[in-house]
Amino acid sequence: MVHHHFLLVSFPAQGHINPCLQFAKQLIRLGVQVTFVTTVSVHRRISRNTETFDGMKLAAYSDGYDAGLKSGDDRKHFYAETRKNCSQRIRDIVATSREESCPVTCLVYNLLLPWAATVARDCQVPSSLLWIQPAAVFDIYYYYFNGYEEVIAENYNDPSWSIELSGLPLLHASDLPSFMAPTAYNATVLPIFRELIQTLDDSETTPKILVNTFSAIEPEALKAIEKYDLISIGPLIPSAFLDGRDPLDNSFGGDLFQKTKDYTEWLNSKPESSVVYVSFGSLLNVEKQQMEEIARGLLETRRPFLWVMRANENGEEDELSCMEELGQQGKIVPWCSQLEVLSHPSLGCFVTHCGWNSTLESLASGVPVVAFPNWSDQATNAKLMVDVWKIGVRVKKNGEGMVESDEVKRCIEIVMGGEEIGEEMRRNAKKWKDSARKAVKEGGSSYENLKAFVEEFGGD
Repeated sequence: MVHHHFLLVSFPAQGHINPCLQFAKQLIRLGVQVTFVTTVSVHRRISRNTETFDGMKLAAYSDGYDAGLKSGDDRKHFYAETRKNCSQRIRDIVATSREESCPVTCLVYNLLLPWAATVARDCQVPSSLLWIQPAAVFDIYYYYFNGYEEVIAENYNDPSWSIELSGLPLLHASDLPSFMAPTAYNATVLPIFRELIQTLDDSETTPKILVNTFSAIEPEALKAIEKYDLISIGPLIPSAFLDGRDPLDNSFGGDLFQKTKDYTEWLNSKPESSVVYVSFGSLLNVEKQQMEEIARGLLETRRPFLWVMRANENGEEDELSCMEELGQQGKIVPWCSQLEVLSHPSLGCFVTHCGWNSTLESLASGVPVVAFPNWSDQATNAKLMVDVWKIGVRVKKNGEGMVESDEVKRCIEIVMGGEEIGEEMRRNAKKWKDSARKAVKEGGSSYENLKAFVEEFGGD
């Protein structure tokens, strides 16, 4: 009989899938059998691009969008289909596992799937939330739904307004998660976070929340909410880039799209700490006018750069007015292995959208950043990187919400330049790199936290 069988349920976005796959890998190392539940579209991508390995089964369900969710699709219908079909899939797996004498001993779900905890309770299976954003963002949502919703809603659009929340740095409106903005889109998403917090509050015991962070960077935020037990288990990135225990880990849970390595030779040809790396993640579509400003800013630095310029939904790349000059000074690619790039000796700076996965990867690689946040948790992540961990600088938008080329150049020069402020950012980046690697090693805080969690929830 298997003593530990975890059911891992993930939202189908790539930024959710990747840390969940790394979490599965960590569990397997600790002797846990994992059943990974996700949509048909993600199941196909994982099956096609990830090497099979012992200890994990893939279980798919249909969310009604088996070819993948597109930007214009009906979100309410998508969430409703996900809730209905995934709930039934979970119930079936729990029942079948019991019949096969391999019962599910814990269900772990990530954010945007709060109903999974209710399904687990109905099936008499313990559950835990895997929070794939920083502890600080979780705290902000908790405070929002526990006494601060009205004041935040009233002041969200006031750039001069600030708020003090226990365990967190002083936050301005521009540092809060974008889902708190009063928009029609957020009216669909915010109730999911409300349900998540309510579900945790309704728990009969102290909820255990696994957080993709490490204790050295968020000691206060992890302890800010007394009624919850926030447990740091990160950074959830391939161990090949942390402790080197599993050299095959680079191929597990990395980007699930077509790969090309021609950029590696280009990086090899550049001096140490000379290259500016630019990437805005797997979801964000940057407006063409903003791309033009970024391009001009990069050209004005006269520094080599590697820019990940993704194709749009039509499979086409935006042609900028200065493509020829860009090709002479830098290299543009549709995809790269981000951790491979960040770990390369030629890297000197990361211009990032501040998604949490990218934030952790920059911390674990010791690379200072130019923070270019856009939505969701990215503004809060930028606040932490710039004002708390002091590993970068944040771009300033003009009155029309555009970051101009001069501002792009200014920020890159601060981080890459030889002034004291840039030197301090590089020293801090090295410090957090060492802390991140220490946390996941055997005996480190994150390693021991996860081990203790498995022993408590896995059962015998």
